[in-house]
Amino acid sequence: MGLVALLVAVLVAVLVGWGLHGGTAGPDPGAPGLPAVSLAALPADVGRTVELIEAGGPFPYDQDGSTFENREGLLPGEARGFYREYTVRTPGSDDRGARRIVVGGDTMYYTDDHYRSFRRIEVNR
Repeated sequence: MGLVALLVAVLVAVLVGWGLHGGTAGPDPGAPGLPAVSLAALPADVGRTVELIEAGGPFPYDQDGSTFENREGLLPGEARGFYREYTVRTPGSDDRGARRIVVGGDTMYYTDDHYRSFRRIEVNR
């Protein structure tokens, strides 16, 4: 039941955000300075990871679902344990690579440079 509620909340947040931005991606009002990007505009591996997150796994790496501490301070400040991180497969990489999705509440963020920058993912399904 919790996963369904999370998915509904994410969908509502995306639709409200989409309407506020006139249907275009822009800064996240909840995370000043962070741009938004549609899921469709990201690599296909990001979409596969979002599907795994929404399904509750199984995840390919033991670290998936672990606490993201936001040490860089790029995401909105929250209590420890609020954010969880998940690996996005990086083709050609023999380790986890640099791509991650960080989930906090109803919002998903994507980084392809190992936490140096983030974009809020707009999941339009």
